[in-house]
Amino acid sequence: MPYDPGLVEPMRKELTEIGVQELQTSGDVEAFMEGNSGTSLVIVNSVCGCAAGMARPGIKLALQHENRPDHVATVFAGQDLEAVAKARTYFTNVPPSSPSFALFKNGELVHFVPRHQIEGKDAKTVALNLMNSFDEYCATGKTA
Repeated sequence: MPYDPGLVEPMRKELTEIGVQELQTSGDVEAFMEGNSGTSLVIVNSVCGCAAGMARPGIKLALQHENRPDHVATVFAGQDLEAVAKARTYFTNVPPSSPSFALFKNGELVHFVPRHQIEGKDAKTVALNLMNSFDEYCATGKTA
């Protein structure tokens, strides 16, 4: 049973207000994953404390970095069940984890940050992890 939409709305807005695209159906996820080239980041958002205190603040910091993905979207675990299940089909080599971040380059998963690398960290540490991957995979002129 999904979370009450009213409960998660403020948590959704934390990301949509900074320009992150919301994917609420499996069709939305498929269109995002199949329709974008370059680099794409999929954020698996969550109601948990580590999403509130570390993941969402961390991504806000990371997306201010000079190098960043071409496309950024989010699915909400516990709310958009169909979308989350579809998103996870694109990163099948890692166990389900929320919150988490999946970075793709030309459709290939190149970096994944699971919950255990978010939980217990501060937002700056989470952001640094993401910014390092952005520098490696999203910098202009990079072919890696």
